[in-house]
Amino acid sequence: MPEYVISRTIAALNAYGKALKCAHILLLGIAYKKDVDDLRESPALELLEGLEALGAKVSYCDPHIPHIPTLRRGHFAHTSLPFNSQTLADCDLALIATAHSAFDPKLISLHAPLVVDTRGLLRGPQPTVWRA
Repeated sequence: MPEYVISRTIAALNAYGKALKCAHILLLGIAYKKDVDDLRESPALELLEGLEALGAKVSYCDPHIPHIPTLRRGHFAHTSLPFNSQTLADCDLALIATAHSAFDPKLISLHAPLVVDTRGLLRGPQPTVWRA
């Protein structure tokens, strides 16, 4: 599935005249599942690696994982950004990878310029929201 999500991310950016290379992608949630601090088998790590390999600048926001520890698969030098309107507005695309309860759908809809929603967190049709 990570490859499909990456292809949807590329399509969403292209539809708005942006290239993935050098785009700022904000991963919302990096944990394996909602409201936990477990990274084991998290597909969000594959998204982070895949997007960075294609030239995107990737950051993440996860209230349960303040920094990514060294894992068997490697070290990720990333620290969680705060979940707020400024963080959302500063990205080119917010990719909802884990639908934590702390993520306010209305705040995301109002401030993220473009969203790829893999968890169905944002309801109803919205022109800047792509489903994956």
